[in-house]
Amino acid sequence: MRAFELLVTDSVDPDAEAVIDGGLADFNDEATGYSDRRALAVTVKDPTTGKIVGGAIGRSSLGLLFLDLFYLPKTLRGEGLGTKILHLFEEEGRKRGCRSAVLYTISFQAPGFYERNGWRAFGEVPCAPPGTSRVFMTKEL
Repeated sequence: MRAFELLVTDSVDPDAEAVIDGGLADFNDEATGYSDRRALAVTVKDPTTGKIVGGAIGRSSLGLLFLDLFYLPKTLRGEGLGTKILHLFEEEGRKRGCRSAVLYTISFQAPGFYERNGWRAFGEVPCAPPGTSRVFMTKEL
């Protein structure tokens, strides 16, 4: 066996990420015959400043929609904006041919929000602090 240098770091080098992401993408394309992965974002822009203040980020791949990050400032919550963002995100997934979607949220974040929008929990993993968990959710599109 060749001796390779292994490095543990808390700073991901963009070149390393490109090699790992690209290698896995190539492997998946070869194994499945599909190459449909695409990034997806629904953003909220402040009309006064022109700056992005929140939104949702994820991707579609192999007919599955992934919601990775979702954030709205407190001042924009409770007015239906989050639901509009989520519905636009899901609709774009449908347009891309996704049949299902997945996400995880933390128990103190928004599992109730997602449940009200038709998502269902399928797993939960305890995490810190004690009494907190990551809640894995899915939705048929």
